[in-house]
Amino acid sequence: MADKRNIFQEVDNDERQAAANTGSLTKADDGARSTVALWLWGLVVLIIVMIVVGGLTRLTDSGLSIVEWDLVMGAIPPLGAAVWDAAFTAYQSTTEFKDQNFDMTLDQFKVIYWWEWGHRQLGRFIGLYWIVGFVAFFAMGKLPKARRMAIFWIGPFIGLQGLIGWLMVRSGLDALDVKSYWLMAHLGAAFALLGYVSWYARILGRTEADLLQARRNRTARIWILGTALMVVLYGQILLGALVAGIDAGEQFVDWPLMAGGFFPPEMFGLQPWWRNFFENAGTVQFLHRMSAYAVFAFGIYVGMKAAKSPYKQTRAAFGTVGLLLIGQMIIGIFTVLYAAPLLLAILHQFVGVLLWLAAVRARFMAGYPAGNAIRGN
Repeated sequence: MADKRNIFQEVDNDERQAAANTGSLTKADDGARSTVALWLWGLVVLIIVMIVVGGLTRLTDSGLSIVEWDLVMGAIPPLGAAVWDAAFTAYQSTTEFKDQNFDMTLDQFKVIYWWEWGHRQLGRFIGLYWIVGFVAFFAMGKLPKARRMAIFWIGPFIGLQGLIGWLMVRSGLDALDVKSYWLMAHLGAAFALLGYVSWYARILGRTEADLLQARRNRTARIWILGTALMVVLYGQILLGALVAGIDAGEQFVDWPLMAGGFFPPEMFGLQPWWRNFFENAGTVQFLHRMSAYAVFAFGIYVGMKAAKSPYKQTRAAFGTVGLLLIGQMIIGIFTVLYAAPLLLAILHQFVGVLLWLAAVRARFMAGYPAGNAIRGN
C-alpha cells in the first residue's frame, strides 16, 4: 500500500511547483528589461518630436523644398553659394514654386529648406538611434528573448515610414501640393509606430510573471472597449491628416454650422464621386467634424464603463483620456473658428499625440491591470 502523504509534504511539493513555474517565466524574462524599456521611451520622445516637426514642416509649406532623396549625401546641407543656387534651381522646377512661390527669394527659400532638412535629419537620427541600440543590446544579450522579435520589427517600421515620406514628397513635385492620401499614410504610420513602441515600452516595464498574473485579472469588457476606442481614435487621426493635406481647416470657419448650413455646399461636386472624400475641403472637414463628435461620445461612454473597474490605475488611465478628449474638442473648435493658424494647428496635433498615447496606456491598463482589485485602491 502506498505511503500516506502528510500535509507538510503537499505544501512542500506545491512550493516546488510554484518555484518551477516562476523559473520558466524567468527564462523568458531575461535581459535588462528596465534598461531596454528606457531606451524605447527615448524612442517614443523622438517620434513625438518628429511628428511635431513634421507638422510644422507641413504648416510652413516646407516639405517640397528638397526635391530628391539621398540617404547618405542628403545628410550634408548646402555648404556654399553654388550649392545653394543649385538647390534653389531644383526647387524652381516644381509646380509649387511656379504657381505659388514664383516671387520667392533665395533667403526665403533657405528658411523652408532648413525645415525640411531638419525633418529628414531627425528621421535619420531616429533610424540610427534604433540600429545602435538594438545591435548593442542584442550583442550584450540584454534583449528579453520573449520580446526580441517584437523589438526588431521597430526597425523595418521606421524604414517603411521613411519610404512613405519620400513617396509623399514625390507626389507633390508635379503638383501644387502633396497628395492628401500620402500625407494620411505618412502621419498614420507615424502614429502607429508611436503606439507600437510605447506599448512595448510598457510591456518591458513589467516582468513576464507580473504580466501573466495581470492578464488573468483583466476585465474583458473594458479591454474590448479600450481596443475599440483606439480604433475609432486612429480613424479620426487619419481624417485629420486628410484635412491638413488639403488645408481644409482654413475653410468653413463657422461652427457648429458650415457656411451657414449643417452640410457644406457642393459636398459631392467633384467627379468621380470618390474624389470628394480626399479632395473636397467641405466633405473632408464635415467628416472630420462628425467623426470627432462620435469619438467624443464613444470616449465618454467608455470612460463611464471603465469607471466601474476595481483597479484605480485603470480608472485613472481612462479618466485621462476623457480629459484630453474634452481639451482636444475645444482646441479643434477654436482651430476652425480662427482658420487654423500655425500655433493652434500645431497645438491641435500635439494634443492629438498626447490623446493617442493616453488611449494606448488606457488599453494597456485595461489588459494588464496593476494593483489590487479593491474599489478604494
